[in-house]
Amino acid sequence: MPLDRAEAPAARTRLDGFLRGVERRALRMAELSTGNRDEALDLVQDAMLGFVRHYAAKPEADWAPLFHRVLDSRLTDWHRRGKVRGRWLAAWWPARADEDEEDPIALAEDPAEAGPLARLADADAGQALDAALRALPLRQRQAFLLRIWEGLDVAATAAAMRCGEGSVKTHLWRALNALRAALEPHR
Repeated sequence: MPLDRAEAPAARTRLDGFLRGVERRALRMAELSTGNRDEALDLVQDAMLGFVRHYAAKPEADWAPLFHRVLDSRLTDWHRRGKVRGRWLAAWWPARADEDEEDPIALAEDPAEAGPLARLADADAGQALDAALRALPLRQRQAFLLRIWEGLDVAATAAAMRCGEGSVKTHLWRALNALRAALEPHR
């Protein structure tokens, strides 16, 4: 059902607000899945465009699970393409050593930094969390990120993951147990 001219600006504003609200968490989810910030940025942008193109006219209450379903599809496609691309590239081109150059801007000090000890403790815990999340199987990581980070309910998470509510609960339970075990030393 198309919107009339009076409703269109308000709907666009709500849609922009939704996308702004979900953008950082979606980027973090994509970054955890891909391990590459640039790829993650591209995937989130592509997911947002696909979401707006196909689902912007849906009820606002359905946006979160629909967006995460689109993002999940983009991530799954990326992983599938990566497997094929990795096999093909490994056969033809060896890895280059100059790809490991460090970014001087990333090395600059932040004046708002808490200090080296706090940074070290935070960095260790953050790295442990990153490693633990990356170590989770894909479905467990999805269930954790959608339920805990995004705050979606079980039904919305099930819709986004395209599985049953019982599967979401099982994946989340397993993810939480694995994360507790991996992060116990950082308590």
